[in-house]
Amino acid sequence: MDNQISVTPDDLAASRDAFFAERANQIAKNAVTSSGIRAAARTPEGVAANAMIWDLEVKQGDRTNQERSGRCWMFASLNTFRYRTIKKYNLKTFEFSQAYPLFFDKLEKSNWFLENIIDTVDEPLSGRLVAYLLTDPIGDGGQWDMFRSLVKKYGVVPKEAMPETACSCNTREMDSYLTRYLRGAAKRLRESHEAGNSADELREMKKAMMDEVYRLLVTCLGEPPASFDVRLRDKDDKLVLSGTFTPQEFFAEVVGMELDDYVSLISAPTADKPFGHTYTVSRLGNVVEDGGVRYLNLEPERLKECAIAQLRDDLPVWFGCDVDQSYLREEGIMDRAALDVDALFGFAVESCMDKAERLDYGESLMTHAMVLEGVKLDADGKPQLWKVENSWGKDHGRDGFNTLSDPWFDEYVYQVVVDKKYLTDEERAVYDTEEATVLAPWDPMGSLAR
Repeated sequence: MDNQISVTPDDLAASRDAFFAERANQIAKNAVTSSGIRAAARTPEGVAANAMIWDLEVKQGDRTNQERSGRCWMFASLNTFRYRTIKKYNLKTFEFSQAYPLFFDKLEKSNWFLENIIDTVDEPLSGRLVAYLLTDPIGDGGQWDMFRSLVKKYGVVPKEAMPETACSCNTREMDSYLTRYLRGAAKRLRESHEAGNSADELREMKKAMMDEVYRLLVTCLGEPPASFDVRLRDKDDKLVLSGTFTPQEFFAEVVGMELDDYVSLISAPTADKPFGHTYTVSRLGNVVEDGGVRYLNLEPERLKECAIAQLRDDLPVWFGCDVDQSYLREEGIMDRAALDVDALFGFAVESCMDKAERLDYGESLMTHAMVLEGVKLDADGKPQLWKVENSWGKDHGRDGFNTLSDPWFDEYVYQVVVDKKYLTDEERAVYDTEEATVLAPWDPMGSLAR
């Protein structure tokens, strides 16, 4: 046995002796084996600092629930929309259909995927790019820019006009069969190219494939309404809106939001993404004719300043983060001080890498989108704690809300969506005019869409 490369019996004996020589290790073992790591590492003083007391707060309707689906980005987007509708019409609550954008996202992602397959027919099947495209052609995830594209093209509808189905509440089966179909379609397209067919001929094949995708989606989700009747009553039961609308008309009437004014700010301190510049992710998107995604990378403080400015104007803020880091899920607390994992184990685990290193080494990426709806400020007006609306139902966290500490924001919030009026003139000019650096399809800044 080579003692330099193998784990030897002597190594194990030394580790065992060192472990049991420390009383704290034995206490930690008993606690973790009984209740789990996070329960044992929970710090009551850190939890106590997460009292829901706010200096700025927007009041939302009833909690929403994405069920067993990856539609957080849709729910977060629609939760920012519905706040405007509730406020405009003095409603007790209101909910847009989440099945409606899901239908068109799957449809458009299928078209996007097949176009990417046609574009890469000369790439090797075993190469990283084609293998990546085939990995998850139409996953539930997405980005703000992708949702904006859907709304601009298809509008929105109230939940009653296209309610949830078994396949929207739990997308696993639908995604599995649609993915299988699309991989088969990719095979046929590549084989047709090898047989000498032109790109135009491949696109004729794609038209027939998209008809079958439509059939699958209608079977799973129902047919999206072309128009629908609406009756909205306010808190006093007064009829405040009545009529027949198309989805595009309904968005213009009840939301009235200038979608192109809202931009994505990210904060990623890696060497390949200098602050103050714009970025896009290669082959990430859904609506082909509207393009992909566009980000402006800024320091975390600028994301916070813009978010607070939007909250001051009584508007919520869409954001993307790595939700499971330092997270007490049942209590709805995202706070590094509420968990002391390093003290539990007696060495650096949580703190073994900084933010850039976590991104570079695959330890952190965007996994979830939610909505900022409040903030607690210190005497100097700096944020201390943020109020978060999640989309996991009212029984999660505290009536469906989470708290997010400001140090957690620094480490694990990667994106906010705000009106570009909150940017400086220089930042707006960069966002509007700079040619975006193209990031690899598998870059962590595109992970929320996967």
